[in-house]
Amino acid sequence: MANTLVPAGAEHALASPVAALRGGAVRQRPALRLVRTQDLNREQWLQVRRGGVGSSDAAAAVGLSPHKSQLQLWMEKTGRAGMLPVTETDDDMSPTYWGALLEPIVAAHYTRRTGNRVRRVNAVLQHPQFSWMLANIDREVMGAPDVQILECKTAGIQGAWLWRDGVPEHVQLQVMHQLAVTGKQAADVAVLIGGQELQIYRIERDEAMINQLATLEWMFWDYVEQDLQPPADGSESADAALRALYPRDSGATLDLRQDLVMSAVFSDLLAVREVLSTNNAREAQLKQSIQQRMGDSSRALFDGGEVSFKRSKDGSTLDTARLQAAHPDLVQQFTVSKPGSRRFLVQT
Repeated sequence: MANTLVPAGAEHALASPVAALRGGAVRQRPALRLVRTQDLNREQWLQVRRGGVGSSDAAAAVGLSPHKSQLQLWMEKTGRAGMLPVTETDDDMSPTYWGALLEPIVAAHYTRRTGNRVRRVNAVLQHPQFSWMLANIDREVMGAPDVQILECKTAGIQGAWLWRDGVPEHVQLQVMHQLAVTGKQAADVAVLIGGQELQIYRIERDEAMINQLATLEWMFWDYVEQDLQPPADGSESADAALRALYPRDSGATLDLRQDLVMSAVFSDLLAVREVLSTNNAREAQLKQSIQQRMGDSSRALFDGGEVSFKRSKDGSTLDTARLQAAHPDLVQQFTVSKPGSRRFLVQT
């Protein structure tokens, strides 16, 4: 992970206020307790979170979250979260729901495994120098000389592969942010895999990483303070954010023929589409060659893997045309409107 944080052209960013983090020679003051979370309802807690970059925001703020783009995070921090599709965190199909429910169990089994006592930290913490750096800590480790923070995680069947090679990058960034805010030296990450396997990883404080992370977070926070959108990154999250920001078109025509930057972007888009078209056609040909060779076989084995070519189960569908003809009043009674969406079409 050491070289993934610095994007091209960001070297000059150390002129930012976070350059004060360089070197780590001066002992950092303890984190400030910004507010007690026990005294807050959910809306008040979200309002506090909007006031800075929290530890769970760290990966998204630097463009390395697999779940959330900078643009979506920017919408949340600038009070535009209400425009985004609603995600139910109390749905028992949500990983967030199970993570919150199982956190005390993970913490208890961490203590059982390691002997380290832990306690809750019921506060939003704030960096003593940089007020926009916030953190929520799952547990504080008590009396251990080599570790001070515990981060509790759960991974279900679909998410277990993210932990195959150790702590995922976005979790490493979350924990490094916590170490930056608190001034602590080490954290343990305890993750419950598949509901039955507890794994524990140690993350040590890394001053160079903290310097990079804080600098890039400050660059993101500058977008928030100036109310300027960060660039979209091509993710589904960024696509959803753009659709939420601009759900309808005005009918106006924007002439970008003299905009050199956007003209170059359009040229690149045409070139990429041409490559994709060629590759898609080649993929279809290769796939059909294998299908033709397989005939009515269900599977084919190769040294590098295997393919399957099976018929799906027969299904059923509603014949809406016949229903409309036979029972138009019933169709009208159960018809609901469906919002339209903007389509991106390219013409040359």
